Amino acid sequence: MADPAAGWSAWPAPAKLNLFLRITGRRADGYHELQTVFRLLDWGDTVHLRPRTDGAVVRHGETAADIAEADDLGVHAAKMLQTAANVDQGADIFIEKRVPVGGGFGGGSSDAATVLVALDRLWGTGLGISRLAALGLQLGADVPVFVHGANAWAEGVGERLTPLALPPAWYLVLDPGVRVATAALFQAPELTRHAAPATMSDFVSGAPLGNAFEPLLRRREPAVEAAFAALARVGSPRLTGTGSGCFVEFATRGSAEAALARLPPGLDAWVAAGAARSPLLEALEKTGNRESGIGNR
Repeated sequence: MADPAAGWSAWPAPAKLNLFLRITGRRADGYHELQTVFRLLDWGDTVHLRPRTDGAVVRHGETAADIAEADDLGVHAAKMLQTAANVDQGADIFIEKRVPVGGGFGGGSSDAATVLVALDRLWGTGLGISRLAALGLQLGADVPVFVHGANAWAEGVGERLTPLALPPAWYLVLDPGVRVATAALFQAPELTRHAAPATMSDFVSGAPLGNAFEPLLRRREPAVEAAFAALARVGSPRLTGTGSGCFVEFATRGSAEAALARLPPGLDAWVAAGAARSPLLEALEKTGNRESGIGNR
C-alpha cells in the first residue's frame, strides 16, 4: 500500500452491478443502443495517487504486470486530463486491485473515473463533473456513471444517465474466473439486439428485464453455467454487464451472508452492500473539509 507520508493519497474506485441489461437496437456507427440500471457497490479497488512535477505518468505495482500500459485506462485517464486541462503536472499511479478483470463489475472503468476525478482535485484543474464525464466517455461507456457517482438508469451506449434512488440491498456476488472479451460477445450472431424498450416503471415494478448476454455466456462458458447453478440454490441469479460475474440480491446483510454460507466450497464468492452514492464522492467531501478546515476542531 502506498504511504501517505510519502505524498500518496488513496481514493475509492467502487465496483458496479448491472441490475438488468437490454439491447434495443444498433446504431449507424456500429454501437448498440442499451438500457440498464447501474448499481454502485461499497466494495471495489483503491487508487493511490501522488502528484509529480515532471509531467510523467508512472504506473506502480502488480497492475503493470497484468495489464499492458496501452490498455491501462488509469494511465489513459491521467494523460487525457493533462491534455484537456493543459497542465504540466504528472502523477504516480498505484491501483490496489480487488475487482476481477473481465467480470462485468466495471473495475477498469471505475479506476479511470477515480483517476480523472481525484487528479482534477489534486492538480487543481477544476474541470467539473460534466467535462470529466465527457472525457471518461472517450475511455469507455461505463466511465461516466462512476464520474457522476450515483446509481442511475442508463440509455444510449450507457452514457445517458438519470439518477435513480434504489432501496438498500445486499448482494451475494460470484466470480466464475472467466475473462470475457466484450467485443466478441457483441458480434455474436445469436445475441438479441432488438428487445422492446423497457421503462423505469417496468424496472420499479419488478418486471423480469434480464441480461441480453446471459443465455449467450451460459451456453459458451461452462464455469458461468456452473455459477448460475450454484446461486440458484439460494435465490435468483443474474449476470452483470457483459462479463462473467453473477449475483443474487437480498434485502438484508444477514440473509446474504447466510446464502453465502450455503454455497459449495471453493467458489470465489463474497457479500457486498449496494451504495446509495459513490464512496469516491464521500472521499472528495472529506478532503474538501480538511482543506477548508471544516471538521478539524
